[in-house]
Amino acid sequence: QATFKAIFEAIDAAKDYILIQFYIVKHDQLGRELKDRLIEKVREKVRVFFLYDEIGSFGLPGSYIEEMKRAGITVSAFHSTQGRTNRFQLNFRNHRKIVVVDGRRAFVGGHNVAMEYVSGHPRLGPWRDTHVAVTGPVVQAIQFCFLEDWNWATTTVPELNWQLHKAADGNEEALLIASGPADRLETCGLMFTQAINAAQERIWIASPYFVPDWQIIGALKLAALRGVEVRILLPDKPDHRTVNLATHAFYPNTIPMGIHLYRYQPGFLHQKVFLVDSTCAAVGTANLDNRSFRLNFELTLLNFGPTFINDVEAM
Repeated sequence: QATFKAIFEAIDAAKDYILIQFYIVKHDQLGRELKDRLIEKVREKVRVFFLYDEIGSFGLPGSYIEEMKRAGITVSAFHSTQGRTNRFQLNFRNHRKIVVVDGRRAFVGGHNVAMEYVSGHPRLGPWRDTHVAVTGPVVQAIQFCFLEDWNWATTTVPELNWQLHKAADGNEEALLIASGPADRLETCGLMFTQAINAAQERIWIASPYFVPDWQIIGALKLAALRGVEVRILLPDKPDHRTVNLATHAFYPNTIPMGIHLYRYQPGFLHQKVFLVDSTCAAVGTANLDNRSFRLNFELTLLNFGPTFINDVEAM
């Protein structure tokens, strides 16, 4: 509730434009509320750009999109398969979740637009996820990530606010890492490898999925061997049976090495978070699996400020 309350308040306060990008958008109570608020802002002469992944949002009816378009919202699917030479790339999914308002405030994290993220899933129970509200210059980095995706999908570049603004109440350092299959290097996998290798005291990771490659397994083993506390928090109730079975295949290569795997009990754990010592904490969209490493377009916000790190540790 806190996440979407904050997002909706920011949308209601928009003066110039709103950028919206989600992997999953459902035509349920939450999805309709988002649509209605965006339509209301267009009536107030605020520009709205709405980008969704057509695979993640495959159940979204055409009437939902058409109503937004008729109201004046600029809407596009991500079109990962566009072009004659790219038509087989159905696996390249845009897993990012971005909201930017006026180039001054942004939101990133694990939430999609669906009621289970607010009120829980009928089978899995309460949905545990994490989102971050961002102000300051890093908003422009988030906005640039959206713009690249928007340009790929539409070949257009909307006019946006690129003036840097210092956060009114913050002085923390942050770094945005956008990763995906278009990268020259496997950015997401390298990010996790570096985080694990950099840990001297602890590496804590929360992820709904644990299907890493052997590079990550090797880094986790080395961390445990040098005395680092390695904690990996996974959901007890899986949403994908096959992925859960694949997770079990990695137990013999991790648990005997002193790597601690925990199962989150109250509901479904969907957050994507990691913590390195007392130096860095990250919240984003990337899971600890090969899909996020190599196939999905992802987004991770790293923060090096003690306040944020302490909050993630307590969480």
